Amino acid sequence: MPTPQDPKLTVQEAKKILNKFNCLDIAPILKPSEKVLTRQALIFMASLSDYQILGICAETAEEGIMAMKTYSRAFHYEAPDNLPTPEGAVYIKLNGKNGLCYLDSYYGHHRGVLVSCQSNYETGINEMYGHLPIDLFV
Repeated sequence: MPTPQDPKLTVQEAKKILNKFNCLDIAPILKPSEKVLTRQALIFMASLSDYQILGICAETAEEGIMAMKTYSRAFHYEAPDNLPTPEGAVYIKLNGKNGLCYLDSYYGHHRGVLVSCQSNYETGINEMYGHLPIDLFV
């Protein structure tokens, strides 16, 4: 298994790290070393796909926009700057392929980031990971 000092990952190792996030639970609080490995695994899997779609469930618009910007930076996307900031919890969706983004009020209980890795071919990486911590790339 890789360590934060030796980040070389295989697809199987990266999936093992990311499969802890089952898309059903609220994002766990990670130790610093777990954050490093999770970031490495996520960036590695994203690099094997053609684009990513982010789904962010956050307590506030400010928190969600911060997550969108830091995850976008990690995936080399440009995050929009002109999003509304309603009161309360929000859901943000950003499509990395075409840059489409929207933010709306959210009434669910989930918090965290879903990352859907999308490939143009069936043999590519087409998997969703999350709910990942809002502050994973902070």
